Amino acid sequence: MLNPELKLNEKLFDADVEQKPTRDGYGTGLLKAGEENPNVVALCADLTESTRTEAFAKKFPDRFFEVGVAEQNMATIAAGLGISGKIPFIASYATFSPGRNYEQIRTTIAYNNSNVKIAGHHAGISVGPDGATHQATEDIAIMRAMPNMKVFVPCDALEAERATLSAVKISGPVYLRFAREKSPVITTAETPFRPGRADIYWQPSGNGKKADVAIVACGALVHAALLAAKELEKEKITAYVVNSHTVKPLDEDVILKVAERAGAVVSVEEHQVAGGLGGALAELFAKHRPIPMEFVGLNDTFGESGRPDELLEKYGMGRRDIITAIKRAMARK
Repeated sequence: MLNPELKLNEKLFDADVEQKPTRDGYGTGLLKAGEENPNVVALCADLTESTRTEAFAKKFPDRFFEVGVAEQNMATIAAGLGISGKIPFIASYATFSPGRNYEQIRTTIAYNNSNVKIAGHHAGISVGPDGATHQATEDIAIMRAMPNMKVFVPCDALEAERATLSAVKISGPVYLRFAREKSPVITTAETPFRPGRADIYWQPSGNGKKADVAIVACGALVHAALLAAKELEKEKITAYVVNSHTVKPLDEDVILKVAERAGAVVSVEEHQVAGGLGGALAELFAKHRPIPMEFVGLNDTFGESGRPDELLEKYGMGRRDIITAIKRAMARK
């Protein structure tokens, strides 16, 4: 059953559920942040419309910097702004930022703990027809390994807006991951977003706390995880679904608690299995509680051009794939 305390969208299982891309939430959140805090500035690498930076640029032209196709320069300029009292947001496709400008982010932003917020757009294979060159599927691993960096992967447009606003209040660098494709709106205006916390979206009904499996997901695939959990009810299989929107730092307390109650875990993410959310969970369990675990994500391969829904199915990240992984994890208990 859905966790009533989190005030989620009760229509999230409906066929006509509202859908918006998470990048829209970034645009809305960035504009609000600019209205609330005069120190917020924005930089973009020739993609203001695609990254939804356009509204901020129009309202605050003196606080917007178009750097052109120069992602390395964008990161370095932002680093200087970030140690000078400003709160810069830099935006590009994630394959280019943090993909192309990794060294500048590492040396000028993270190493100096500069107060820069990095918005990586068009992440995952759901970019679709743009193909492998524009499908960032390694970015979580890149940024998770970087000292001083926090990593947020919001599950829908509303959470993306809240994550963007929350990043303003965090001192130091933050990586925010957004998608191009529309995805179901899971949360509501009343659903909390707490940086560093994982939220239990689905839990066993009744008074018992035990479950057959815990699904820990991030990004738009949280919805697919919820669909899988609901479908498994028909087979008397109980599950937790945890939205781990903060991949770094992980909410160790909540994740270890549901893992203990379930005895098996499945990670779900639109990212390479190596180094992403699944890798972070495996490190946590290896340290504190070895547990049977399966991974849903991209398995050491690049994507290709195609419709987003087709690609997610082909590369093993659909609802049926999650259910298969759940049953494999349960069989190892």
